Order: sequence, then C-alpha cells, then structure tokens
Amino acid sequence: MEDLLLEFQLRILQTDVLFKRYLFNQIDLTNRLIAIKGARGSGKTTLLLQIAKELLPQKTSIYISLDHIYFYENKLYDLAKQFEQFGGTHLLLDEVHKYPNWSREIKLIYDNFPNLFVVFTSSSMLEIYKSESDLSRRVVSYNLKEMSFREFLAFETHKEFPHYSLPDLLENHNKIAQEILKEIKPLPLFEKYLKLGGYPYYKENEKYYKQKLLNTISLIIEIDINALENLNYETVIKLKKLLKTVATSVPFTPNITKLSSLVGLSRNSLVSALTMLERAGLVNELYKKTIGIGVLTKPEKLYLNNSNLIYALAFENANIGNVRETFVLNQLKGLHSVHLPEIGDFLVDEKIIIEVGGKSKSTKQIDTLQNAYIAKDQIEIGYNNIVPVWLFGFLY
Repeated sequence: MEDLLLEFQLRILQTDVLFKRYLFNQIDLTNRLIAIKGARGSGKTTLLLQIAKELLPQKTSIYISLDHIYFYENKLYDLAKQFEQFGGTHLLLDEVHKYPNWSREIKLIYDNFPNLFVVFTSSSMLEIYKSESDLSRRVVSYNLKEMSFREFLAFETHKEFPHYSLPDLLENHNKIAQEILKEIKPLPLFEKYLKLGGYPYYKENEKYYKQKLLNTISLIIEIDINALENLNYETVIKLKKLLKTVATSVPFTPNITKLSSLVGLSRNSLVSALTMLERAGLVNELYKKTIGIGVLTKPEKLYLNNSNLIYALAFENANIGNVRETFVLNQLKGLHSVHLPEIGDFLVDEKIIIEVGGKSKSTKQIDTLQNAYIAKDQIEIGYNNIVPVWLFGFLY
C-alpha cells in the first residue's frame, strides 16, 4: 500500500487546479458513497484528483485507478480494510468498471467500514446501470457532462463567466450578452468549440483531436456496449455506420424497420442498442411528450450527443442545422426535461418552446405560441424572444 500512497502523492503534485469542471463545487462530500458518471474523456480523473488536492485531507486520503497492476494480485476490499485500519478516511476509486465484481466489493466496503468515505468514477456509464450489487440505496450519483461553451471559454481564454438558469437566460439574454461581449468576441470561439471543445483533452493536441475522438467512439462500441450486448463484428461495424448516418442527417428521424434491416438486429434489439448508445454518451434520443418511453418505444428524432462527434464522423459533410440543434439539446439535456413539440424543435420542461435556426431565421413559425423563443446562430446579441445560440452554452 505504501507504493500506492507514494504514487498518489506524485499525482497530486502534478494535478493542475487552475481550471475546474462545473461539478467541482456541486458534489456533497458528506455523503459516504458517491458515484461520478460520465462519458469517456469528460475529465472525471482530473476532477477526482482536484477534489483530493483541494477538498480532502491528503494525509488520510488515497486515489487509485482500479486498472492498476496492484489489483492483479490484491483485492479492493482488503486494501480498503488495511487503509481504514491505518486511519484512512477517503478512498477515491477511478475506472471501477475495469475491476471484476467492483459493485459487490464497494457495497461491502460501505457496509463494513462506516468511517470510510468512497468516491468512485466509471469511464463507462453502461456498467453503472448494470452493476451486480444493489448500490442504489447507498450511492449518491452525479453525471459529468461534456464541457459547456462557458467552461470552454474558461479553459481556452482563462476568463471566468457565471452560469445562468434557463429562465434567467431567456428573460435577460440581451443584458447577459452585453456583459459577455465586453470581454470576448464569442462567434469565432463558438465555431471552434463546436468542432473540438467538448472534451478537455483537445488541449493535448488539437491536430489529432478528431482521431482521438474516433478512437473513443470505437472503444465505447467495441468494448463497453459489446460487453453487455455481445454483438458480433458485423453488427459493431453497422452501429458505427448508424452513427455516421446520424452525423450527416438534417437531423435524423429514425425508421426502425429500415434500420433493423440495415443493422441486422430485431426491432426490439435495435431500440435497446439506441438506448445503450445514449447511456454511453454517443447519442441523444428525443421523444414526444405524449408518448410513454419504454423498451419498445422508438425515438422521434435521434441526435449525436454533441457537435464534436458530428464533425469527427461527418468531416466536411456536417449539416449546420443538425450541428445547431445538437448543441442546444446537449446543453439542455440532463439539466431539463426535453421533448419534441408539435411546433418548434424542443419543448423544455413542458412549457418552453425553442426553435433553432440560422441568422435569417424568422419568428413566423412561433408567433402564435406562448413562451416560445428563437435560438439564432451567427448573431452576437439578440432581442425580444430571439436569443443567440451560443448563449445556451452558459447554462452550466
């Protein structure tokens, strides 16, 4: 264990705390068991180390990735027992899905060591949903979304901006935009963000960012989803083709019968696969409010999870309308309920209509609707119910 403690101290020394994700100040560390979920590459490891460095007593804390060679011959439970006996208080576990029977041992740690606090992350959102032990009554879960446009600005320009609730943003968007415009010119930065600003690791090498993102997509399908669904090689390839189809669409309205034939899965298996793709952080499904969401229910529209995925998969064939809608949905999803309305693009919290469009988009489509807004691209500042698209990146 001494070697693990030494490695932890070295990691802490190397951890930069200048930029912190939005969850940093939201996690309630008084809970004894905390899960931080999120898509691959969203920054969970850095978040865990920053928490250890700034919010926890380092002398009684330890960070360990569960793919460490230590666990080739040692049990997590035994480590936790020894750590607690020597006065340990906080156990930070990364990549738990890479450890066999992780949920069972974490449950035992929680039940048997009441003075030990455990925070764990998983690169695969899928395994959290399908854990072997019932952790639901014990764990408090947080979901780490991809970087918002606001976070990207802080990461890229070192300028800090506040986030706004959706009602505040819609009501005061003109004033908010004026304040932001005093500091930056948002449009060129927004264009960059749409292509490569969703995941913090773009800073490592912007030139190879798309290739790394494509590698991440392959890992999610070939390892994460395949481990649960036992897909054959041909189906794995077809799911990748499905994602590429969504990336180049305007946006994508799925025909399940045709897709079933294309992918080689039954209707039910395909709908299940789409749900898995959503949980893995690759797609967002959009349903009408009047339709109950169940195992056999197909989405009315299908989007990739964020615009970076579109540009990685579609290259020069990315449809700008699809990009805009994907961005707005991504920023809203997880913070608000979002459905497909009869008129407009998104029904938010069952009361707000948002129609997304380019610079020439008129209000004609929503003129007769109450509480309806145009999210317009390529404008710095809006007026009345016309809100710049980029401002929706300030919700978190």
